[in-house]
Amino acid sequence: MENPIEKKDKRVIVLDTSAFLAGFDPFSISEVQYTVPMVKEEIIGDSMPRVRFKTAVESGKLKVKSPNKAFLEQIKESANVVGDVFFLSETDLQVLALALELKAQGSSPLIVTDDYSIQNVADQLQIKFASLATFGIRFRLQWLRYCSACHRKYSADYKSSKCQICGTELKRKPLRKKLVKS
Repeated sequence: MENPIEKKDKRVIVLDTSAFLAGFDPFSISEVQYTVPMVKEEIIGDSMPRVRFKTAVESGKLKVKSPNKAFLEQIKESANVVGDVFFLSETDLQVLALALELKAQGSSPLIVTDDYSIQNVADQLQIKFASLATFGIRFRLQWLRYCSACHRKYSADYKSSKCQICGTELKRKPLRKKLVKS
């Protein structure tokens, strides 16, 4: 029988699609690994990443789990605060939600991703992350959305992607940045 104290702070790996595309091999590490069902849909065809994914799932090395909706809502709120909600796919949101759920259950999740928006939100939630093909973020950014034509500014959680004054597609720029703790 597993001792609940030993389970506390047990490191688990949460894998994003970019981890598989960058060549991550689930058999190269001993930690328990998780991902969400939508990751499989993002890995195209009979590629090597798809083969690694399928083999890892079939062998039990990789657990595929959908996050609880309550954690998904927390992630959306958190992504809204830093302004990344419009730049995260549904898969990205689920990866973050699964990591947050595992953290709430007493594990110490590490998200493996090269996606800067996932890293930005993970840092805000004090969830560790690692990248494979990029250097990863150095600063956690809080974004400001703005219109490049009329220069009107919008909050990060503004619901539309177009300026309400002139209809131009909105862009984003950093409002604040905070050094990421290693």
